[in-house]
Amino acid sequence: MPIGSRTRCTLVATALVAVLVAGALAGLALGSARIPLGEVLAALTGRSQPGPFATIVLDVRLPRVLLAAVVGAGLALVGTVLQALVRNPLADPYLLGISSGASTGAVVVVVLGVGALSMQMGAFAGAMLALVVVYTMARRGGTSATLTTGRLVLAGVAVQYVLSALTSLLLVTSAEKEHLRAILFWTLGGLGQARWHTLPLPALVLAAGLLLLLALARPLDLLLAGEEGAMVLGLDTGRFRAAVFVLASLVTAVLVTVSGAIGFVGLMVPHAARMAVGAGHRALLPVAALGGAAFLVLADLAARTVAAPEEIPVGVLTALTGGPFFLWMLRRSQRTEGVAG
Repeated sequence: MPIGSRTRCTLVATALVAVLVAGALAGLALGSARIPLGEVLAALTGRSQPGPFATIVLDVRLPRVLLAAVVGAGLALVGTVLQALVRNPLADPYLLGISSGASTGAVVVVVLGVGALSMQMGAFAGAMLALVVVYTMARRGGTSATLTTGRLVLAGVAVQYVLSALTSLLLVTSAEKEHLRAILFWTLGGLGQARWHTLPLPALVLAAGLLLLLALARPLDLLLAGEEGAMVLGLDTGRFRAAVFVLASLVTAVLVTVSGAIGFVGLMVPHAARMAVGAGHRALLPVAALGGAAFLVLADLAARTVAAPEEIPVGVLTALTGGPFFLWMLRRSQRTEGVAG
């Protein structure tokens, strides 16, 4: 990496870390009950006396802030990889159909009236089932070497629509109001169920996924440069795409199991990171992860404070942000095509 690019990457990463820390502190201090920053710092450093402030900070808000950072980083990471994998700037975790699968699995469990832990297990089972269906459809009539961008996109979109329709059907036919509220909250995404025991698995999966993808940075760069060029340079694009697809799907499945379907993070953040540090994945992946963490921590803070004491599903806020961003991207691509033409 050139010296100038390395310096820019370091500056961007430092700025994102600062935003993440500031957002995390604000997330610990603000909410339906406001806690002085001094009390927050005292609780974090173990100098506070046992009481309601320490309990709120350490047992309620801290795991939620940490989970927001992990989920945001993971979704941005997956979105970055998918955009390289299918060479489509509009790719995000929803493209796989995995988020829809997790939502459907969770909704089925809610309608059956089982506990919260079983709901997470149902979400993971639904996500894995969606992964198997998408992968099978994408490679039908061939091997993993025949797995192409077109097959993946079509299979993912088809599975997403079918599962979304099934979720809507369950929502309409459910007679219990409690079911409706839980289903809506799950399909719109939220971090209200964050507890310390929900953190280790998604954090471990995020760390492992980031390390593996960093090791695959060069093949990702080759794939982004073009199919034919990557094959000339010795990359088996079909098998590589299949392996990375499965990895991205597993990361997505674990994340949506604990947060529900939170959209647009994996679409917006990779583009912003790419504009900041370029398209090289060795720099892009960690910057995108930091950006996703900071973005979702701030979005969750807004979700808890905008209409306090009521809480807005964080997926609503990310969609409100992502819609205009999508339109801006469309307008920008039209201008680029006009200049090229």
